[in-house]
Amino acid sequence: MPYMFEFLGLMAVFSIFIVAPGADFAVILRQSIVHGRRAAIMTGLGMGISLLFHVSYTILGLGLIVSQSLMLFATIKWAGVAYLVYLGINSFREPGFKVREIEVAAERRQPVSVLKCLGMGFITNALNPKPVLFFLSLFSTLVHHDTPALIQFSYGIGMATALVAWFAGVSYFFTVKAIRDRFIASGKWFNRITGAALVGFGFRLALARAAD
Repeated sequence: MPYMFEFLGLMAVFSIFIVAPGADFAVILRQSIVHGRRAAIMTGLGMGISLLFHVSYTILGLGLIVSQSLMLFATIKWAGVAYLVYLGINSFREPGFKVREIEVAAERRQPVSVLKCLGMGFITNALNPKPVLFFLSLFSTLVHHDTPALIQFSYGIGMATALVAWFAGVSYFFTVKAIRDRFIASGKWFNRITGAALVGFGFRLALARAAD
């Protein structure tokens, strides 16, 4: 029973964390509009796998090492900044598109590979050192030090499941035809706005400090 209360406490805080718009949300939105529901859901699954990665090294104590090592923190941070800026610039440079053009292109081309989508989701999430600090504070505050590592990992599975479910819902919403068509109709402006958002999240990550 105490473990259940711990889990519910973690999920209450984590639920607020995942619904706050950020780089992950921007990537899922773009995947939904440009590549469709399947690609967006697989990208979200990659983010869920990355979350388990964060939780695992937090439980093992490696998260504390990352947070205390300025060089390691900075290396992860700047790799994440570079990746987000790269995605943003690519989005910003893409030309506009029309609904019919997207439909024809989708019929002619092979769907984006599952592995590529998983990789994009994993890298976007994994190359952000802020979750290290988040999970360190979350587990140290809400999880008792006597809680077995296996139980703590099960908490991580629950949080990863919630993250994937949330982004699956986001993917479904933005791929409803009427909604998706509106975004597609904005064409070049959609590319510019999402590109600017990704670059902006990259710059915000650049300001992150290990002590935050």
